[in-house]
Amino acid sequence: MNPSLQLMAPFSGPLLPLPQVPDPVFAGLMMGDGLAIEPLSSTLLAPCDGVISQLARTHHALTLTAANGAEILLHVGIDTVQLAGAGFTALVAQGDRVRQGQPLIEVDLDAVARRAASLISMLVIANGEHYQLAERASGLAQAGQTPLLRLHALPAASSSPASTPAGESRGHATVRHAGGLHARPAALVQNAARPFAAQVQVAFKGQRANAKSMVALMTLGVAEQDDVEVLAQGSDAPAAAAAVIAALQTRSQGGHAPASPVAQPAAVAAGLLSGVCAAPGLAIAPVLRLDMSEPEPLQWAEDAQRETHLLQQALQQLRGRLSQSVNDAQRRGALTQSEIFSAHLALLDDPELLQASQQGIASGHSAGFAFRQAISTQCQLLAALGNPLLAERIADLRDLQRQLLQILLGEEKQALQLSAPVILVSEDLAPSQLASLPQDKVAGMLTAAGGATAHVAILARALGIPALVACGPAALQLHSGQQVLLDASQGCCHPAPDERTLSEAATRIAALAQRRQHMQACANAAAVTLDGVSIEVAVNIANADEARDGLRHGADSVGLTRTEFLFIDRQQAPDAAEQQQAYQAVLDAMPERPVIIRTLDVGGDKELPYLQLPAEENPALGLRGIRSGFADPALLDLQLNALLSVQPQSRLRILLPMISEVDELLRVRQRLELLAGQLGLSERPQLGVMIEVPAAALLADQLARHADFLSIGTNDLTQYTLAMDRCNATLASRMDALHPALLRLIAMTVAGARQHGKWVGVCGALASDPVAVPVLVGLGVSELSVSPGLVPEIKSRIRGLDYAECQREASAMQRLTAASEVRQRAQHCWPAA
Repeated sequence: MNPSLQLMAPFSGPLLPLPQVPDPVFAGLMMGDGLAIEPLSSTLLAPCDGVISQLARTHHALTLTAANGAEILLHVGIDTVQLAGAGFTALVAQGDRVRQGQPLIEVDLDAVARRAASLISMLVIANGEHYQLAERASGLAQAGQTPLLRLHALPAASSSPASTPAGESRGHATVRHAGGLHARPAALVQNAARPFAAQVQVAFKGQRANAKSMVALMTLGVAEQDDVEVLAQGSDAPAAAAAVIAALQTRSQGGHAPASPVAQPAAVAAGLLSGVCAAPGLAIAPVLRLDMSEPEPLQWAEDAQRETHLLQQALQQLRGRLSQSVNDAQRRGALTQSEIFSAHLALLDDPELLQASQQGIASGHSAGFAFRQAISTQCQLLAALGNPLLAERIADLRDLQRQLLQILLGEEKQALQLSAPVILVSEDLAPSQLASLPQDKVAGMLTAAGGATAHVAILARALGIPALVACGPAALQLHSGQQVLLDASQGCCHPAPDERTLSEAATRIAALAQRRQHMQACANAAAVTLDGVSIEVAVNIANADEARDGLRHGADSVGLTRTEFLFIDRQQAPDAAEQQQAYQAVLDAMPERPVIIRTLDVGGDKELPYLQLPAEENPALGLRGIRSGFADPALLDLQLNALLSVQPQSRLRILLPMISEVDELLRVRQRLELLAGQLGLSERPQLGVMIEVPAAALLADQLARHADFLSIGTNDLTQYTLAMDRCNATLASRMDALHPALLRLIAMTVAGARQHGKWVGVCGALASDPVAVPVLVGLGVSELSVSPGLVPEIKSRIRGLDYAECQREASAMQRLTAASEVRQRAQHCWPAA
């Protein structure tokens, strides 16, 4: 084997290092090391003698294997696989032997430049771990004449691979990458396989390829939606196979190609702005433009130590501000805001982000410039993954960047003072911007970018603010002071409504307001169906303030008190006295009404410094709920003692999360009895079980023998029954608790409870869905627990139902085949008011 190989320029044009390529996969050397070139000539030439070992179906890339074994990837442009071959003419075929300087691909530079993200082309050594790259060229190259770089074979290149311990794992995957296993997705799969000792192969149509070789993967010719088999052998074979399967099935698109249009609702009339409804509602108000701006940091700084100190100070200040926002939200019971700002705290402490910032400072950049560059790299990587949920976290990173730069450069802006309701309009809003404004003065929001799963959209829904997102550049034609009609429910905005349109919309808004007033006026009355069946309407809360809000809205009881807010974001667990005070405040806020308080429901996904739980690959299937209580019995006893100290015990109901068998319930009941005896109590609180896993629903008759009540958590029950992560954006449209399987589990739970004279409630999100309320009533559920503001609407809904009809329809719906059929049938039987 020739130990040294000279590679010549494949195109004429200026050269640049790979880290400067505007693509995170190439720039991060995930495909291997090499050089990039901005082509000024239209014919790709062979950089050396060799064999064409792989030619992309779309002719935008090929791999040349040299005599010394080097695999040289030549990739023309960025994301050019999306062009489906347009603009490329292959002059060779796979398997051809070629000479240095021989034409390989003819490129229509004008046509490709108009449609591709970039013409920058890459020469990459795909198996570069076996070679040393030396004598790299720079400046302007001449095709076929300028030496680019020289490869020197390392001794390891010719050594045989080490033997791998026995152990085998097999699995199947459906390739989700747009365009199939072309260069960039193959690199992602390769990087997923590399950390493991096991040998991993991907099999397709009788061929096998080493998953640790990007070139080998590309030679399989796997297209999008093709099914492949994964085979792993070695000591860590199961983990290796799982990682490769996950990489194959991760949906990715060209991160730098023009974005695909966001799915829009039904077409709207000409002249209207259309978008995606992130939060329903109707509003008339003037526009207030909130265009994002941030100070411009200096690029270079002389004192790296000083810049490091400045960055650390700014980070600490921003951490303190975010922690305060988390605590304020928790005190108000605003769990959505708390979770969003907690996520921002986690992003701010990302080790890769901090390390990249420090590296930037060490190279001579200012603290602000280094942090901005680090954020930009993270954003590019997220965009390249093609995961909508992850891509929408880019807005969170940009929000942190803006806030930190303002702190660093001393250009923080005062919060806006609004005297009248407005509709916020921006390219994209940040959660911190929306949360800082007086909520009674925000009539709606409209953004050019964004998505329905972005944090600011989630926040808008939680606050009840009509929100329309992904409206495109036309949204930025709106100007401050311009009165608009925002109909987020219909996915549109009227930028210039005439008097008639405004009048009709105002009538609709007034009618909705009047209906809400009427429902509120009747909210304290019982929710009784037309044929005389009473349904208790309770509230889900986090603290006493939210309990009082529920009481104002007519709640009959508290159906769920989440106690987690007492335990998170602190170094030590709250003592029994602090807990008792918080729980007593909830009971005092709901006089004469029963209150359900759930024991601590945390796990590996919520880190508590004082709760020593192991890191888990899948926290949803690990030590969470009552299992974490059993893992720390002292902490569980502390909470039970605090609960037993509230008065009166007759109004207290304790709810146990994540119960899956009777022994778990009995274990807690026995402990409760012992602690109550030690306190000399004559009264005992009711003890209930949360039905969140299919096992609990299937054993409802056994659990009801020993429990005082059952409460169904439809959020978790849905994800566990359907095997769909409720945080997975790609599955969000299919995560519907009205699935016939869920209806059967709910019916089974009710039937099991009735055998022992026990009642069943629903505290999950399904209880708040007006379409689902008649179905739940028909299944025999006797309590629905919802957010405080929804109590009047849910009560009004129940009063218009015929219980016997609900029973008949709910029974028939269990025989349907899909959630969409159930939902359609429910909407037909019980149209919205």
